[in-house]
Amino acid sequence: MKKFYSGAFTLCTLLGLSAQEVLWQKDIKSSTQDFLSQVTTTIDQQYLITGSSIQSSKLQAGDSKQNNGYDFHLVKLNQQGEQVWEKYFSGQNHDYLSATVSTQEGGSLLAGTSYSNKGLDKKEDSKGGSDIWLIRLNEFGDELWQKTLGSASDEEARSVIQTTDLGFFVAGNVQNSAKGYGSKDVLIIKLDKNGKELSQSILGGKGLDEVERMIPTKDGGALLGIYSRSNTGGSKKTENFGEGDYYIIKLSKDGKVEWEKNFGGKGDDHLRTLALTSNGYIIGGESRSERSGNKTVGIEEGTDLWLISLNERGEEIWQKSYSFKNRDILMGMSVLHSADDKASKGILIGGYTQTEGRIEADDEKFWMLYLDQGGNELWRKYIKGESSKREERLSDIKLNRDGSIILAGTSAEELGKENWKIVKLGDKQLDQLIEKQDIKIYPNPVSEYAYVEIGFEFKEADIILYDMGGRQLQTLKTKNKVTKINTQNLIQGAYLVTIKTDNNKTANAKLIKK
Repeated sequence: MKKFYSGAFTLCTLLGLSAQEVLWQKDIKSSTQDFLSQVTTTIDQQYLITGSSIQSSKLQAGDSKQNNGYDFHLVKLNQQGEQVWEKYFSGQNHDYLSATVSTQEGGSLLAGTSYSNKGLDKKEDSKGGSDIWLIRLNEFGDELWQKTLGSASDEEARSVIQTTDLGFFVAGNVQNSAKGYGSKDVLIIKLDKNGKELSQSILGGKGLDEVERMIPTKDGGALLGIYSRSNTGGSKKTENFGEGDYYIIKLSKDGKVEWEKNFGGKGDDHLRTLALTSNGYIIGGESRSERSGNKTVGIEEGTDLWLISLNERGEEIWQKSYSFKNRDILMGMSVLHSADDKASKGILIGGYTQTEGRIEADDEKFWMLYLDQGGNELWRKYIKGESSKREERLSDIKLNRDGSIILAGTSAEELGKENWKIVKLGDKQLDQLIEKQDIKIYPNPVSEYAYVEIGFEFKEADIILYDMGGRQLQTLKTKNKVTKINTQNLIQGAYLVTIKTDNNKTANAKLIKK
């Protein structure tokens, strides 16, 4: 977990950039040691904060559901940062929630690592060792289904995505498996939307392979980003160049390997994140390698950032290195798209820099770097904390569709009592980069529920649904940029959605009912 600066932010800029402002901050109090793993933006642009907590209130009250171990812990916040609901899911032992994906239907799928047998909220027995525990929720946090996946070996969940067929890929690691190849291998499981297992495979070489990230691809498959310390052997066809390499695997919609690539120098190169572009992928992480292997860019000091652009066949387009002069850690990456999502505009990466080998007053700084499509740096900026007296750590960052940024982390007056702290920042420069449509509807065509996104500023708006004959069918009042509308009772055909705001702005868009 990483250091998190909050409260009064001071923005240090290069090139005379515009400032940021704190739009809101949410503190989720705790008296125990809590871990925050992820902030997930839901399809209606709300925020699901997920991690692992010990439920101290139940411990004090003698609640029979308390297991004295870690439980899945979720808090949903609305667009204004207000709490919508809070949920715990408990097994009888430790259960760590590590990955969450927002579903197109409005809910989420949770993927964690469980050491629990059947009991409390866990409905299936352990398979042996640690297992992957999946829980599918609706938008209100109610359970739809759950699965326990594993074997006699130790499995851990690392990433989960929803695919174009509304099913899921779950990626994790398995240690010393009888069906594996090395000390740690990559486990990939394909599920349908109801949780039925469709396929399972183990990938890796003769050493250690840890999956760091997975993203969905346009063709219904997935792209895996793996930190590899394996040479050829097992399922791995590509040789490592150094101590640790970026190992990329493209999966088909059926979970079959379509291609794999290995990138690295002679030192240690650690993949952290992946992103989809209009014509391929961006691979990002940290490098300690000079020019060597197939790495064509060097390092300046300590650990530098290393980005690689690939086309959809996995062929290299460019690679670039960036330095903040110390140990640079990449935490998040977002590709900015045109308003119609058909073209990529630029790449925003964020993370923090940590001093190595010496003590300084500001030993860690959060930074953002904005690049053009060719990886050329356009600007960089820092956010640093002022005289923080508490232990504060940054866990996740997210760029929102409106150009705002969510920082999620923990803050503690004393170790073992971590509060979750969520801060939403507005950034004028990012806001200007984001292309916005006055009105956007997704999914479109729609079968049950659609989301109406308003691209301009307002305090209150009416969303009105008409049939093509001009007859008014629905009216909704909203204060949110994104609002859910029910289309289940509509017959197949075309409809008109009209927005009317309190500042006399209007917009129209066509909705197609399947």
